[in-house]
Amino acid sequence: MTDTLQIVEVIARQAGGVLMEGYGNVHHVQQKGVIDLVTEFDQRSEKVIISAIQQNFPDHAILAEESGHKVTVSEYQWVIDPLDGTTNFAHGIPIFAVSIGLLKNSSPVMGVVYDPFRNELFSAELGRGATLNELPIHVSPHSDLGHAVISTGFPYDLRTNPRNNLAQFVHFQLRTQAARHLGSAALDCCWTAMGRLDGYWEFGVKPWDVGAGALIVREAGGRVTSAGGDENFSSNESILVSNGLLHEQMLRVLSQGSEAPLPPQQLEKD
Repeated sequence: MTDTLQIVEVIARQAGGVLMEGYGNVHHVQQKGVIDLVTEFDQRSEKVIISAIQQNFPDHAILAEESGHKVTVSEYQWVIDPLDGTTNFAHGIPIFAVSIGLLKNSSPVMGVVYDPFRNELFSAELGRGATLNELPIHVSPHSDLGHAVISTGFPYDLRTNPRNNLAQFVHFQLRTQAARHLGSAALDCCWTAMGRLDGYWEFGVKPWDVGAGALIVREAGGRVTSAGGDENFSSNESILVSNGLLHEQMLRVLSQGSEAPLPPQQLEKD
């Protein structure tokens, strides 16, 4: 583990401590959109992260969800979501995380995602593998989409956005063992990386949503593309992550919709 990763893990845990102080104790919820929320703890967590990043890496650029760009010209950029899963957090649902990713020339090279409720710290560095609480993790071995459990998310403007993912959710629900909606893109990625999930897709994602989680999936042996199959997913506001074995099957569902093959409708008998 490099010194930089150790520093970022400490920062993520500090921000997670802020979130746990506020969990179940949210008093101020603002609406950035009709269903897009922000709490005082998003803002407090972000201040902790940005302050520490600026102190330790003063020459690096920063892109954070709540405060936007910190104007610095650098090949390195930190992408920060201080509270991924704000709606869950605000309603007392224990699925949320801190996400801190480092990009070099727009490509992920380091990622840390911390789930403070479960005390689960996911980490990865380019070429060094992925870990959960310092133990190596790997994606699932499942190769049949019909037996897979996958997850997705929906855009905050789904009521007006024609690409709202509702049709795709139905297509996958009919072609998998289950399709879930966790409400945290960072944990969708990390749970795929450790094998709790077999894959995840979403439209309308931002760099701070998946900048850390995508690298963690890749370093755990999975595959990450856009929903259209572009390996350079960061230039496209969509993402598809999988254990690799299911990737082409998931791309087929996304491209063919209702025409994609359905799994057997009856249990096979010996």
